[in-house]
Amino acid sequence: MNSPRLPEPEPRPSALALTPLLLFLALFFGAGLYFTAQGEAMGFYQLRAPVAILPALALGAWLAHRRGIRALDTLLQGMGHPNVMLMVLVFLMAGAFAAVSRSIGAVDAVVALGLGALPPSLILPGLFLVAGFVSLSIGTSMGTIAAVVPISVGLADAAGLDGALVLGAVVGGAMFGDNLSIISDTTIAATRSQGCRMADKFRENFRIALPAALVTMVLLAFAGDAAPVTAPDPVPAWLVLPYVAVLVLALTGMNVVLVLALGLVLAGGMGWLAGGGYDLVSFGSDIYAGFEGMVEITLLSVFVGGLAALIGASGGLAWLAGAIARFARGHTGRRAGEVSIAALAAGGDALTANNTVAILVGGSLAKDIAQRHGVSARRSASILDIFSCVVQGVLPYGAQILLAGSLAGLSPLLIAGKVWYCWLLAAVAIGFMLWPGRRRVAVSG
Repeated sequence: MNSPRLPEPEPRPSALALTPLLLFLALFFGAGLYFTAQGEAMGFYQLRAPVAILPALALGAWLAHRRGIRALDTLLQGMGHPNVMLMVLVFLMAGAFAAVSRSIGAVDAVVALGLGALPPSLILPGLFLVAGFVSLSIGTSMGTIAAVVPISVGLADAAGLDGALVLGAVVGGAMFGDNLSIISDTTIAATRSQGCRMADKFRENFRIALPAALVTMVLLAFAGDAAPVTAPDPVPAWLVLPYVAVLVLALTGMNVVLVLALGLVLAGGMGWLAGGGYDLVSFGSDIYAGFEGMVEITLLSVFVGGLAALIGASGGLAWLAGAIARFARGHTGRRAGEVSIAALAAGGDALTANNTVAILVGGSLAKDIAQRHGVSARRSASILDIFSCVVQGVLPYGAQILLAGSLAGLSPLLIAGKVWYCWLLAAVAIGFMLWPGRRRVAVSG
């Protein structure tokens, strides 16, 4: 008879376990800044992220081995985690759908309709609102980005808008909706870990997110005001059907992989009906071209998953949680508690590149901090969700920006600074936390 399997011991906290992530960021950012300073227009493309992370993986594996951890097994478990593999599948399907849609002329059809319906100054706020609505409805920023970015890229090119700013508007809108959606996995994780009702968390979140969203749309309207519009060549309007189908199916709550698969088949069928020699061979070639465009993001996502697993197993996350807990115990008052919870969520997301995982990892500690400092459950759930969303939305190696950048052919670093909503959301949330004179709230939420 097999003996019962003992639970895995908690990793011993270690600040040294965070050095692989710091090494990756130093290599990637350092090389990009160096080549840019040397006058290289594509400075951040000279050392690709999947290559820059390899020394960090080697360092992480060595540190894990020194602590008696089976480094290779841990690395492979992290790389092959179901969440990572799901991201990879979404990336590949999104790339294929974008390539086929572009080939059959669907992008041109959407651009023609969009430019005819909206003045240039409203294109950016319109994309933010569309992304926000879709994400709020389906509860996933990844599915929203996969559906909306191909449309936004065509509009950006035709209207002469800054491509990074357009993607920043879409990513920001996607994070806005995901942060508020009651069916989002981050909302579910935050409310369950803090023990509050979703409706209470939504109201608390909405008070903070709405001002940031309104300011974002005003700024986007001014940013797109002077864009010169180039009218595209006439194309059949019915070619927009693949995009319409993807948006409608996404709003029904269908799995994003299935949505993209059905959209891909529909796009291929539309191309065949449109004539012009689009056949199965062309369809297959476009699908593979879409896959090829996602190689970099796929490799980086797999490697980041492995690096996160090594850092967690070596005690990096445990050290971060312990440091924040010590800060919280050494300070009193509502502000100290809320700042500690925010730091826990932001730090956890920076280490895992996954906002849901960050909330799950730090949820119990956040609840303890909230109870010690008189922070309501709905407030702590809101702060957890907001600050994991903020970091995830601007993280250059996070899945959202990686997907958007791959679909548009832009560096993630160019996009990160243009996700104005996430930066404004952080500023508004910090303002709410520091605002004096708020009454102490009941811990029950």
